[in-house]
Amino acid sequence: MSFAFTEDQQLLADSAARFLADKYGFDARRAAMRADGGWQRDTWRAFAELGWLALPLPEEHGGLGGSTVDTAVLMEAFGRHLVVEPYLATVVLGAEAVASAGTAEQKAAILPAVAEGGMLLALAHGEPASRFDLSRIDATATRAGDGWRLSGHKAVVLHADCADRLVVSARTSGTATDRDGITLFLVDPKAGGVTLRPYPTVDGLRGADVILDGAEVPGDAVLGPIGGGLAVVEAVVDRALVLLSAEAVGAMDATLRLTGEYLKTREQFGRPLSSFQVLQHRMVEMLQAQRFAHALCYRAAGAMDTTAGAERARAAAAVKAEAGRAAKRVGQEAIQLHGGMGMTDDMAVGHYFKRMTMIDMQFGNAGHHLRRFAGLA
Repeated sequence: MSFAFTEDQQLLADSAARFLADKYGFDARRAAMRADGGWQRDTWRAFAELGWLALPLPEEHGGLGGSTVDTAVLMEAFGRHLVVEPYLATVVLGAEAVASAGTAEQKAAILPAVAEGGMLLALAHGEPASRFDLSRIDATATRAGDGWRLSGHKAVVLHADCADRLVVSARTSGTATDRDGITLFLVDPKAGGVTLRPYPTVDGLRGADVILDGAEVPGDAVLGPIGGGLAVVEAVVDRALVLLSAEAVGAMDATLRLTGEYLKTREQFGRPLSSFQVLQHRMVEMLQAQRFAHALCYRAAGAMDTTAGAERARAAAAVKAEAGRAAKRVGQEAIQLHGGMGMTDDMAVGHYFKRMTMIDMQFGNAGHHLRRFAGLA
């Protein structure tokens, strides 16, 4: 498939590359990981000033109305620099859920604040028993006067510890595996009955388990139709799969660059490693895997805004499966070519490998999405 950025997309790619190269080197990233919450508030404010937080949000609510391809351009740049700020949690997952299902009042209260950098969101959907099944929800929501009482356990909620609002899924009817009966709620993480257990993830980001023990929310906290939340989550996650794949593509690109530079400087038998043909072949195979994932990623990104239902799901499943397969190959080969040094904390390549591994697992690994793609045929 032939694909080329528009002039605006190329400008976005160039400006993101310049900013991140100047402000987000490897040492700066490690400093951000040590900061309170695991990321830098000053960097987040800079993202807002650059318009990156507003990029995919609706224009009528303070956004720029950008396409999924536009956001993929930015996510690819984030992947090249291992950005740890909560862009995925707040903009890609949380804000997209509000933009898709929120009332006019909810959108007006939340989306402009997200675009300005003043509100952080997190999607609390996955549970300990869910694995990769988005419809497996054990958390419950029962009527409590004019509001609702929520109980359950949400696992590995990205950046929940810094979120101002959680988008929480819970069952208002049906059994744990029913597709119907799931409802979304906007929950204040500081509300009574809500407990967060935060922790760092292996790739340098932050996650948390969210324990809901009779947490009470008002009636206007319902996000979208009662009992119809799964369709909203599936659409949000399909788009996130494509954008995570774009991040993986950027991480693979940076990994290839680092590995190529290492092979040129490391010598064996009096010659640089890059002069050995067998290692050249391995680098070419890594590049082929990355380039195919890149092409499929932007094809899928274009499909997110023009398709729906099974066609959208197939496009998302295909790119997530291929990106996971390619990232695993590129990451493992890069670690091998670096030798034992590759997994030391001082070597950036190990950090890229960890991030690509986590991207593969998020919302379903390559094997899961390959089976999902086949089942949607």
